[in-house]
Amino acid sequence: MGVMSQNPATRCPQSWLGEHHDHHARRTQWVVALTVVMMVAEILGGTYYGSMALVADGWHMATHAAALGVATLAYRYARSHARDPRFAFGTGKVGELAGFASAVSLAIVALLIGAESLQRLFRPQGIDFMQAGGIAVLGLIVNLVSARLLHHEHDEDNDHDDDHAAHHDTNLRAAYLHVMADALTSVLAIGALLVVSVYGWLWLDPAIGVVGALVIARWSFGLMRDAGSVLLDYVPAGEDLPDEIRGLIEVDGDKVNDLHVWQVGPGHHAAIVSLSSAAPKPLADYRARLATIHDLSHVTVEVDGPAGLRPAT
Repeated sequence: MGVMSQNPATRCPQSWLGEHHDHHARRTQWVVALTVVMMVAEILGGTYYGSMALVADGWHMATHAAALGVATLAYRYARSHARDPRFAFGTGKVGELAGFASAVSLAIVALLIGAESLQRLFRPQGIDFMQAGGIAVLGLIVNLVSARLLHHEHDEDNDHDDDHAAHHDTNLRAAYLHVMADALTSVLAIGALLVVSVYGWLWLDPAIGVVGALVIARWSFGLMRDAGSVLLDYVPAGEDLPDEIRGLIEVDGDKVNDLHVWQVGPGHHAAIVSLSSAAPKPLADYRARLATIHDLSHVTVEVDGPAGLRPAT
């Protein structure tokens, strides 16, 4: 026989979006606006003045703007559909889906930049160093301002959620790391322009373009891996939530027969626990034990006991 019970206190999918969901959405909108302006300036300026490193940096910012734009739309969609009962476990994973789609597009852009850079590596073109360098410096400033905006939000998450890293907004953390990668690419572009202007090594500029493409590719594949893991309900090797659940349930002879844990939103997980007990306890007892796990937001418990013996409801 079996008795199943859901924890009624956790049936609130709209709360699985993360504590700072709306605030993070507003910050990403500001960063998108800044990035789009600088992206256009770098791509047009790099093309006009002949700097492939600057063009690569501009397209890198374009991928960043696209990723943040998708993240902003994901924030909005998740909020507007948070109470839709057709989403069985809420909309907390919409951001992961958007991130995965963005990662695929970023990988394609990295290939295009790499191909163009390799072509110019064998056929160098003249560069207007002063104009291209000025735009690259301005791009670096925009990257640092954007990083500061997102880093402020990252600090706020640290202040409120010191217990578990999973409490952080994955999209926000990814955006912050991507802005820092943009800043690094800008530094590489500036360095390439300076060296080329002094030593005349025209091959160095497209070589830096290749480096920029590799940075984009590495970020895109990393994002694809992380977002895909959440979408496929993959439990990382370092995740201790299943062990915490077993430790709280497997006492007084009770044994967990089947356990499924997955993420439903930033800092929020759901679990299905099937256990057997020679002396089943009230279901409220099992719920009370699991309620001490802060990351666990939705629980379904199934209890199997001797024939004719049922846990009290």
